[in-house]
Amino acid sequence: MIRSPLTTLGAAIAATMALSACSSLEPQPYSEAQVRQRAIADQEQMYRNQEPINQPITFYEAAARALKYNLDYRLKLMESALASNLQDVSRHELLPQLVADAGYSDRSNDSGGTSIGIEDGEESLRASTSEERYRTTAGLGLSWSLLDFGLAYYENQQKADQILMAEERRRKVAQNVLRDVRNAYWRALSAQRLIPQLNTLLARTEVALDAARQAQNQGLLPRQEVLAYQRALLDSTTLLTARRQDLELAQTELAALMSLPPGTQLKLADEPEPDLPPEAVDVEYLETLALQHRPEIMEEWYRKRVNELDLEAAKARLWPNITLSAGVEYDSNDYLYNNNWAQSGVNVSLNLLRLLQYPDLDNAQKTQAEVDDLRRTALSMAVLTQVRVGALRYHLAQEELDYADQSLDVDQDLLAYAKAAASSAIGSELEVIRAESRYLLSEYQREAAYSRAQAAWGRLFNSIGLDVLPETVEQYDIHTLASEIERMMTMHQNEAALTLPAPVRTPSEMNRASQAGEPFPAPSSSRQSDREAPLPERDNAA
Repeated sequence: MIRSPLTTLGAAIAATMALSACSSLEPQPYSEAQVRQRAIADQEQMYRNQEPINQPITFYEAAARALKYNLDYRLKLMESALASNLQDVSRHELLPQLVADAGYSDRSNDSGGTSIGIEDGEESLRASTSEERYRTTAGLGLSWSLLDFGLAYYENQQKADQILMAEERRRKVAQNVLRDVRNAYWRALSAQRLIPQLNTLLARTEVALDAARQAQNQGLLPRQEVLAYQRALLDSTTLLTARRQDLELAQTELAALMSLPPGTQLKLADEPEPDLPPEAVDVEYLETLALQHRPEIMEEWYRKRVNELDLEAAKARLWPNITLSAGVEYDSNDYLYNNNWAQSGVNVSLNLLRLLQYPDLDNAQKTQAEVDDLRRTALSMAVLTQVRVGALRYHLAQEELDYADQSLDVDQDLLAYAKAAASSAIGSELEVIRAESRYLLSEYQREAAYSRAQAAWGRLFNSIGLDVLPETVEQYDIHTLASEIERMMTMHQNEAALTLPAPVRTPSEMNRASQAGEPFPAPSSSRQSDREAPLPERDNAA
């Protein structure tokens, strides 16, 4: 048998491709140089195209930087864009298929054969052929399947719902970023205010400790008195050092939320503290808002439609498939009477055994709907618990802030008295240092109480699910984003449900309210509810 050159060439190409495929199956780990280069590229990507920091950062500017440069938020933006692009791709599946084909055929010998008569069974021994050894073919065919169209329609609807689900996830990440920035910003600002004072007082404490040790070595004071003095100074130093660590961690956390490069000098705007929003009196209305706006609930609702469409598509596969086709063909075979022709056809197919699946699919669809509704209801119950707990946390945080203000005033008076009564005696110096430490700790507790109140307000706002940014923003620079965030927050805080002042209650009145089953239980009940509440939120407050 003689092979044509084209046949030999095709076999060689096929053998080469097979060997290449086998060699590519071997594991090929990245080299150290590639890993190092990837790490450098990733680090550059983290901090690329960031606007420089030219002035102290306000709270809303910190929130704007976090939303613009936070990698989690940027990832959700990309997922939303990807879902939109996938829907655009799925729309093309609704169109008919238009297929163009061309080919070349080569045989090593002639095709052909003999034939026998149907009626008499006599064989014609003269072999004949109606096909050339070498020929080319071409065609252009249009086909449209009713079943494929229906499945593509359901898939397109699912892609549309997945776009909405991705948008809800983006909203949730934006809300969480704002909540985390609120938790960290006020603590970081407290650190900026207090750390210099802490360092100064710690230095004075070290000097006093050295003086006490010298007095002990020289026998100037009784040993017990000197040791008690040193013990008091060390206790003060331990407390101050622990508070300094808490404050320094807050600055690092805020820098990470804003995706600042390592080593960036973080300077916050030391402006007067804004007044906290008043408490909400109509908690039930807040619960209604939460059920309407929480991204998790909306995402579950869209997921129910996606699941329904999955089962509708499974049902569609049970019905007959009607396929329409039309096209033009060409064959260079000279033995043909017509080398060009057009053809059309209709085909109907049905798998009868698949119809037995319909009752099971129908039952599965009903069960799936019940499961989706139950999941959304359970999530809604958790959301309502979060709103109640958030309102109570905010109420208690404001009470704690009020007590911290009173304690700070008292410690400030004690410090003034200690300084006025100070003398050259070592015990008087100790009393001054004690008073300064106590005052600085009270100032820290007051700043921490304000930070916790801001964090409690942020959790309450987050539990309602209101949007952080408007639907459209003209420009995405830091200044514009900060202005839009401030405008949205002010608009939400000025709503009647969020600004009506709540009645002031004493602790005894809150205990009685808890026993009567009113909305604001006693503080101990709040901690119990907080432990039992589903969907716990991370507390980043000091």
